[in-house]
Amino acid sequence: MRISAKGRYGLAAMVELSWLSTNGKLIPVAVLSENLGISKIYLEQIFSMLKRGKLVTSVKGAQGGYRLSRPASEISVYDILSALEQMLFEPTDQSVDEKAPLIESTLREDVYTVLDDAVKTTLSKIKLSHLLDDYIVQKNKGNYMFYI
Repeated sequence: MRISAKGRYGLAAMVELSWLSTNGKLIPVAVLSENLGISKIYLEQIFSMLKRGKLVTSVKGAQGGYRLSRPASEISVYDILSALEQMLFEPTDQSVDEKAPLIESTLREDVYTVLDDAVKTTLSKIKLSHLLDDYIVQKNKGNYMFYI
């Protein structure tokens, strides 16, 4: 499975957004762009898709920005990637259905459907809140206070 740049950047942006938007605070795309080193224009395209997927809400204007549309514990990696990666979750095309329908049926039942279901199940279990928790742990590693 290959996740596109849009999917990878979208996941990173959602983790950063959830980190910065505690208490429903609005975060401008420019801040996310600066923090993540991703083009502002590209992030705006990503957030447009995330908004269409009902994962974020936005407010326009000088004090505007984005915030999560629901708690991070209710947003899965599957939700994020399915909003950004249309090709990743499309059903597998038929290969030999015309000449060998029984082989096609066997492949669909024993391989394609099993794989699609496993990907969806696995990605649905990983919540944005889990990613945020792991990010916070990573961020705090090595941040020790020394008193003399």
